[in-house]
Amino acid sequence: MANIGNKMRKKGKQVNKKRINFTPFQWLKRHFGKLILLSAAVVVAYLVYLDAQIKPRFEGNKWQVPAQIYARPLTMDVKQEITMQEVVDELSFLGYRKKSTISELGEYSQSSNSLVIYRREFNYPDTLYPAQRMQISWEGPRISRIEILDNGNFLSRTSLEPWLVSRLVSGLDEDRMLMADADIPYLLKAGLVVVEDRNFYTHHGVAPLSILRALMANISAGRTVQGGSTLTQQLVKNLFLTREQSYLRKLKEAAMALVIDARYSKNEILNAYINEVFLGQNGAVAVHGFGLGSHYFFNKPLNELAIEEIATLVGLVKGPSYFDPKRHIERTTKRRDLVLRLLLEASEITPQEYETAVSRPLVTNDSPSLASGKHPAFMDKVRAELSEVVQTKESRMSGVKVFTTLDINAQRRAENAVTQVVSAKSKTYKQPNLEAALVMSDIKTGGIRAIVGGKNTAFAGFNRALRAQRAIGSLIKPVTFLSALEDPSQFTLATLLDDKPITFDDADGKKWAPQNADKEFRGQVLLVDALIKSYNVPSVNLAAAIGFDEVVRSLNRLGANTQTRALPSVALGAVELSPLQVNQVYQTISNNGVFKPLYSLYAVTTHKDQLLWKRTNREQIRANEDATYLVNYALHKVTTHGTARRIKAEFPNINMAGKTGTTDDYRDSWFSGFDRNLVTTVWLGNDNNTPINMSGATGALPIFIALQKQQSPKTLVRRFPRSLTIAHFNQVTGEQTLPGCPDVISVPAIKSALGEPSGCLSQPKPVIQPTEGKKSWWERLFGP
Repeated sequence: MANIGNKMRKKGKQVNKKRINFTPFQWLKRHFGKLILLSAAVVVAYLVYLDAQIKPRFEGNKWQVPAQIYARPLTMDVKQEITMQEVVDELSFLGYRKKSTISELGEYSQSSNSLVIYRREFNYPDTLYPAQRMQISWEGPRISRIEILDNGNFLSRTSLEPWLVSRLVSGLDEDRMLMADADIPYLLKAGLVVVEDRNFYTHHGVAPLSILRALMANISAGRTVQGGSTLTQQLVKNLFLTREQSYLRKLKEAAMALVIDARYSKNEILNAYINEVFLGQNGAVAVHGFGLGSHYFFNKPLNELAIEEIATLVGLVKGPSYFDPKRHIERTTKRRDLVLRLLLEASEITPQEYETAVSRPLVTNDSPSLASGKHPAFMDKVRAELSEVVQTKESRMSGVKVFTTLDINAQRRAENAVTQVVSAKSKTYKQPNLEAALVMSDIKTGGIRAIVGGKNTAFAGFNRALRAQRAIGSLIKPVTFLSALEDPSQFTLATLLDDKPITFDDADGKKWAPQNADKEFRGQVLLVDALIKSYNVPSVNLAAAIGFDEVVRSLNRLGANTQTRALPSVALGAVELSPLQVNQVYQTISNNGVFKPLYSLYAVTTHKDQLLWKRTNREQIRANEDATYLVNYALHKVTTHGTARRIKAEFPNINMAGKTGTTDDYRDSWFSGFDRNLVTTVWLGNDNNTPINMSGATGALPIFIALQKQQSPKTLVRRFPRSLTIAHFNQVTGEQTLPGCPDVISVPAIKSALGEPSGCLSQPKPVIQPTEGKKSWWERLFGP
């Protein structure tokens, strides 16, 4: 047994010796192949995992990009009445540069009667407008010819590209303007490669030698003085990773760079980098991408930048804050010149181009399109309509292009008119809290051209133009008179209306006795005079004759869309509407009874110009054309002999039409007026509804006039309907009579409702025949 025990102990010692002699290196050697396979499997699995993360982001919507808001394009037709200065103003907003001779996109030259414009290419919904050199010529106030200089063809119509008004960056920390490959200049790509990553086209996403070289330089300096990241790694860091400084993050960055380089072309990677890179700070919003950087620093499209401007942007990549060209001109200029020298050494620019570029001063130009809070009242309407047609926030934040009806010149002039007049009236009438609102729209289309929501035009607060519901006063009178004139067998412009004391029962059973503004009664007045002079009592009598419920129905069919009780006070404007609603009513009246819904949104496309939505034309005949013509005739008379006669005094050679409105105790001041193309509604009042002591003529009308003085109103011309004629009536009796009789008034009337004229009450006056070939003022304004 002892021998057995000794043998067992010896065997155990031999086993222990074997275990002691077995080292980890032996284990590694034995399993090296398996470990290699396992490691490769892990790496491949990890790369597959990274690829699954990268692909949907890289190929989908990489960024939240705010919607780009464009104004309406300026369209010019042969024989159109438009001044050369109006076109030059538009070119200025679009960032065109005035030159003696033009050679590049975005330039124009001007002579005494023509403009030569090198128009940029642009996509408008469903239409591509090519880059063209064109000459627009004038004869007097009208365009006489539009010629394409490149081929000698003549056009009947052309357009300028729509101006980029603003970008809906609300709630975003960063902003960018996505650029397609075709819009990226070659020199920008070359500059980034030369300055940031010389081996970009030969490495596979990472450059080990560059990393080693940077590591040695940093160790030698004792601090970080050089980076070894490729453009691909920089893209990964910005697009997928955080700013954490760790070896683990760097390894992940390198792995993702390898995946991206393997899956995507160098051009795709470089374009993504160009759209992603951080270039500066615009207030609270970061400026990303060279497309937006070009507008932010130089107010130009990327493909119009000069060589030195491209070099400035490339130099920004190294340190956007340190080399900010708006704050550090000297150091940024040195950085720009270094980039230019590197481009010269790489033979990307010629020595002559280099010498020219470095000799030019560094000049930046702020883009008004990128300022925050642009035209908030108009943008309020755009947002409301946009949320209806593009319902998800993700879609709205995918760089969609939003084409609106905004006329940026009209908008700024309207803002200026409101600000100036309200400031002056506040002091004169001691009304420190006086407020105003304005809506301007195109008569024929219904497109809204300008909206002002308050005297502080930059404040995105309560939008009075859309939401302030106020009594409209005498603005309702044309609605009443239109309803009456649609029954020509009963009413003409020469119908006599009673102007005598009258009482009605109001909603509470109390007696209501309307008064004229001057507290006088005239016995009887002509219907046309009641509207021109805005007499209250005759207007109430007319409303009573046709029915107060009919007045409310007419108000709604003209576009007010309101729930209002048909009380007698309705006849004097005891109806609360917003300026937008009022403008809709007057749009229908000024458009010969044709209703066009007011709108601010025309179309929406993707950032790649694919159409998402486009407005379809909607129109309805809401009022009789003949009756509408008669009302418009009277509204023109309001501006020459009535409550708005100051318009004729200010614009003696231009015909316009309109109506003033004033409410009880002078709480609200209104004016709605129009020329040939545009209808504008102005409201003035206090938010707390206290009296402002201004009538429509002394409050709102001056804003309208101040606006028209800044632009070029077009004289009012309306086709004289064949169903109308010029009829003659006795002003005392209202009966149809012969021309030349005493007390005769000659006004347009509907032929079918006229009878045979009666003889004169006394000997007729001789009729003066007009000189042959010479038209009277009546024929020039309202004739066929």
